[in-house]
Amino acid sequence: MIEDTKSARIPEALSRRTFLAGAAATMAAAEPAPIPIIDTHFHLYDQTRPQGAPFPFTPNNPPFLPRNFRETAIPLGIVGGIEVEASPWLEDNLWVLMMIESEPMIVGTVGDLDPLKPDFPEYLERFHRNKLFLGIRYGNVWKQHDLVTAVHKPEFIGNMKIFAQTGLTLEVANPRFDLFEATLRLTDKVPDLRVVVGHLQALALPTDPGVFKSYSNNLKELRHRKAYAKVSGLYRPRSAAQGPFDPAAYKPTMDFIWDTFGEDYLVYAGRNKQALDILMAYFLAKGRPAAENFFWKNSIPAFRWVKRDPKQPPLA
Repeated sequence: MIEDTKSARIPEALSRRTFLAGAAATMAAAEPAPIPIIDTHFHLYDQTRPQGAPFPFTPNNPPFLPRNFRETAIPLGIVGGIEVEASPWLEDNLWVLMMIESEPMIVGTVGDLDPLKPDFPEYLERFHRNKLFLGIRYGNVWKQHDLVTAVHKPEFIGNMKIFAQTGLTLEVANPRFDLFEATLRLTDKVPDLRVVVGHLQALALPTDPGVFKSYSNNLKELRHRKAYAKVSGLYRPRSAAQGPFDPAAYKPTMDFIWDTFGEDYLVYAGRNKQALDILMAYFLAKGRPAAENFFWKNSIPAFRWVKRDPKQPPLA
């Protein structure tokens, strides 16, 4: 009888393929999945519009639109982003919402409404109806925004109490020592306000012992009041602006921020690969749960964004 060698080889081939598939699955299971990243701070702008744009502050910048965010974010493992206002013009809140409506990678925007204006409640009600409108930014970003003086004005406090009732987020920026104290005074008067301190690491640690103590105490008190801190990239001294990032140089600042805000109140922002790699290594050294919290989980209670893209992690 002549043996059918072809038939005899089939089970062997199937067995080998099964083994290889199983080995590949085992190896994949052994390697932890990449941590999804939510970039909680980028700007959209288009100076080529007929009306122009107030930002960037230098002329003839190319537009930065949702497709540009997608192109710069995906290679870094970023699965979603929160746009932050780059204009004090009221109509630009609507412009941003229209821009991001068709881009599910962008999970929302932190807009610009002025709580010192009498029409603030009216526009707040209008924009709050849109689930992509996550809050407002206020502080010392624009000349007409000054939280340090506004916090003493009854009309400002009254409107911020209305704002707090919506459950939206107030982001305070840009970091300055007197801004942190003003934020504390604001939360004294509006204790149920949810606050995110923006661009925290853009401010170097003070070297004067008295200033450092006050700065540290103010941040610790903000943390006690459940304020979040946004780590936007890494601080770089002016003299080293063009040089490489040195991971060791940032450890003291990162240790200070970690010791102050802890695992549950820090959120990530940025699309610089060098800075991202340093921060990823730092937080992974604290354990994967800490890294997960920093790179995406904490952004959920901080901004209450909505999942729009299948690649974004589940919110529950």
